[in-house]
Amino acid sequence: MKLDRRELAGAVADLGVFVPIAVALIVTNGLSPTAVLLPAGLLYVAAGFVYRLPVPVQPLKAFGAIAIAQGLGSDEIAAGALLMGAVFVVLGATRLLDLVARAFARPVIRGVQLVVGLLFLKIAWGLVTDPPAAFAEHAPSTALALPLAGVGLVAALALKRYSISLVLVGLGAIAMVASEGSSVALGPSALALPSLDAATFATAFTVLVLPQLPLSFANSCLATADAARTYFGENLARRVRPGRLATTFGGANLLAGALGGMPVCHGAGGLTAHVAFGARTGGAPVAMGVALVVLALGAGAGLATLLAAFPLPILAALLAGAGVLHIGLLRDLEGAPAWLLALLVGVVGFVVHLALAVALGLLVWWAWRAAQAARMRFATA
Repeated sequence: MKLDRRELAGAVADLGVFVPIAVALIVTNGLSPTAVLLPAGLLYVAAGFVYRLPVPVQPLKAFGAIAIAQGLGSDEIAAGALLMGAVFVVLGATRLLDLVARAFARPVIRGVQLVVGLLFLKIAWGLVTDPPAAFAEHAPSTALALPLAGVGLVAALALKRYSISLVLVGLGAIAMVASEGSSVALGPSALALPSLDAATFATAFTVLVLPQLPLSFANSCLATADAARTYFGENLARRVRPGRLATTFGGANLLAGALGGMPVCHGAGGLTAHVAFGARTGGAPVAMGVALVVLALGAGAGLATLLAAFPLPILAALLAGAGVLHIGLLRDLEGAPAWLLALLVGVVGFVVHLALAVALGLLVWWAWRAAQAARMRFATA
């Protein structure tokens, strides 16, 4: 495990996903900043020590987007986190995910990763063209934000070997503190145990958990494990199994639900972001986790105001850079059938629904394999 300039640059490279959803949940849905950051920080630290690779921690994206759009309260979000945690802890403990993962061909996994890359680009575009309400006070005009984000994206891609993400986040932090630093209160924000009943769990399951389950299964578990093997090889990535990933982020969600905080997961796109900008060991997630824990306990009372002042063009540039690089995982596909299947899964998953795309991809893959086997039997008969 290392902790040098490149590890730190990789550690902050995934903030483009983390910050907007966290701020929106704090400002729009009333979550405690300390409850939002503390479970994420602890999971980052645990990931660094458990996997010894830059395994990321991200908000549950579909879950968070629905909760924000519908203005759900902290109780429904907490119930959803507890349900997500219970489901994935059980799946991880039974090793069911490790068995299921064997049925997924690489083109299907690459299609899932294409969906994630495209979603990153879509979110990045939205950050500068239609800023989230939580950032509205500090968001620049689209005419200014777009070129700034464009310059940041070019710099992020061209200079990623030179710790550019650390420079960009440092500039953003300076701008953020200059704008709102004088009014920030120190100490943790108040924590309140959620009030839960059967109706709250029912709402959380139908509205939040069901749409999130396919994405967490496909991206947080299968695609993240595959990306780790792609970047680090079978030997170094042997700890990053789908079932173990389910167990670690499932346990963190049980804590997040108990505290009334933000549900979290791992993610293949986040792994690409960490690796592309310099991270190679568990030092990056440990550094990020420690920073989040310190913020949660030392400045949680004022984080809602502070984080909302972080420049959106920088977040968009980092997020778009991670999206472009994540789509690059498809380059190891060989042959037209593999490319066509990955593109099919990617387009259907992005335009329609990821669960449908994965089911369709598996159906096409196994039908193609069966047809190949039949032709071989016919040829040798």
